[in-house]
Amino acid sequence: MKDDTKEKRWPGRYFRYGLLASLAVLVVSLGLALTPGPPPQAPEPAFSERARAAALAETMQLRLAGSRLADSVSGAERQALLRSVTLLTTQARALTGPDQTPSPSAAGRTSGTAADTGTAGAAGSDTGTASGAPSGSSSPADGQAAPVESSAELVAALSASGGQRLADAGASDGGMARLLAAVGTAQLLEASSLAPVVGAAAPALPASSAAESSAAPDESCPSATAQPGPPEGSATPAAALAMTVKTEAETVYGYQVALARLDGSAAGSAAELLARHETVLAEAEALGRAQCVDIPPREAGYTLGPLFLESPAAGLASLEAGTLPVYGDLVALSNGSTREWAISGLVAAAQRAALWGADSGPLPGIVVDTARLPELPETRPAPQSPGSGTAPAP
Repeated sequence: MKDDTKEKRWPGRYFRYGLLASLAVLVVSLGLALTPGPPPQAPEPAFSERARAAALAETMQLRLAGSRLADSVSGAERQALLRSVTLLTTQARALTGPDQTPSPSAAGRTSGTAADTGTAGAAGSDTGTASGAPSGSSSPADGQAAPVESSAELVAALSASGGQRLADAGASDGGMARLLAAVGTAQLLEASSLAPVVGAAAPALPASSAAESSAAPDESCPSATAQPGPPEGSATPAAALAMTVKTEAETVYGYQVALARLDGSAAGSAAELLARHETVLAEAEALGRAQCVDIPPREAGYTLGPLFLESPAAGLASLEAGTLPVYGDLVALSNGSTREWAISGLVAAAQRAALWGADSGPLPGIVVDTARLPELPETRPAPQSPGSGTAPAP
């Protein structure tokens, strides 16, 4: 008799093998389905945000370096270093977050009046700079300043940081461009002010850039009746450029009046700066014509207060300080070569204001209530060497 027991067992074995294979496939499939995939990469921050973060990081490093240096010296050098620390502290507070970017005032000349801009968001979205860097622009610096071991090195680091902030302002969004330009301008001026006190070489300041002088043909611009000028005080590129022309015309007149009342070296300085303002006024008018802006006509004279006639040098200081918010507005609301010209004008105006004794503050071109800026987080003070002085917490 034939034994077929083994032949009868094979179908059962095949069934079990198939069942086990199916279970294995199911387990593997469930494992693959339940295993989380790699998290999506966060988008790279916009150029303006990266420039702000780099400015904040470097400003905080310079602030800490200045405080440490002030601990190790005394007298005039210590006081000068503490003034630098105070300036850097205010700048760091302004740079703490994008929500703290002051918006263009669009208010024209303020003559130093303390108007509070609050903590408005960045304005000037029509400047042509999108959330990323414009084509051809480089990435902002990483915010890592070179180690600072002496007051002379602090002067050099302040100058380098100021130059980088101005470069980043050219490619940033409107409100942030204005903030970065203000920070860079103040750092450059602070480096120049600190250098003689600490015995360091004065840093080179950027040369003024000339505006394009070629105006567009009249037929290329819409007629004034078809395109009426922007309302006074409106925050538009055309309004900002028109206000710049008007402000420069007033300043030229102020210098002409003051020149007749000054003598000595003050008269020589006034004559040189009058010639410079006449050139700047012509450049601003040429920019306006090239951009089809309704340029305000020059007037025979402008109103000057009695204090201006009594103290023309102080009056010129006030005039120069009053141009800063105007150039700040133009930085925020323009782009391209016009913005570069406005940034250069902001730096030059702050230099001229300092020449006549006006303090442009930590944020030239921005009228802001510093009491409303966010406070910096508490930082643990660095250990002091035996016998060293202690600087007050900035």
